Amino acid sequence: MRQDSITTDVAEEDVEEDSGKEVQVLEFKLGPETYCVDIEYVSEIVDKGQLTGVPNAPNYVDGVMDLRGRTTSIINPKTLLNIDDDGESKRIVIFDPGKFEDEAATGWLVDEVYQVVRVSENEVEDPPMEKDDSIEGIIKRDGDLVVWISPVHAIE
Repeated sequence: MRQDSITTDVAEEDVEEDSGKEVQVLEFKLGPETYCVDIEYVSEIVDKGQLTGVPNAPNYVDGVMDLRGRTTSIINPKTLLNIDDDGESKRIVIFDPGKFEDEAATGWLVDEVYQVVRVSENEVEDPPMEKDDSIEGIIKRDGDLVVWISPVHAIE
């Protein structure tokens, strides 16, 4: 499998003091929408390869794969987030197992990976729905909305 470097959009701009703390997020496509996760949780991005099915696994687990000698569970966030889309997922975002309580190796199937961008806390709005710990917030960017997902809470 090929590991790609992630393009970054981190312009060296003067940030006003009131703009809030900045964090880098990885933007990716799930169906027709753009989502993002804190880059701190991401260890790498790989092409989707052959997955091995797991009997009696939850419906959101598409299978497992061997990634450098470690069995990695591959999760379909479209199932977790009730995204009705039959588009082909081509990439896998692999999360750093050390960031999770159970230290399980997991990855998310995504349609495309776009870029890493800096986001100010002030750009993040509360989600317009009832409280869901898996959604960190909504970011408005160039007239589009980006949904910020918490990988920690999304599969609990």
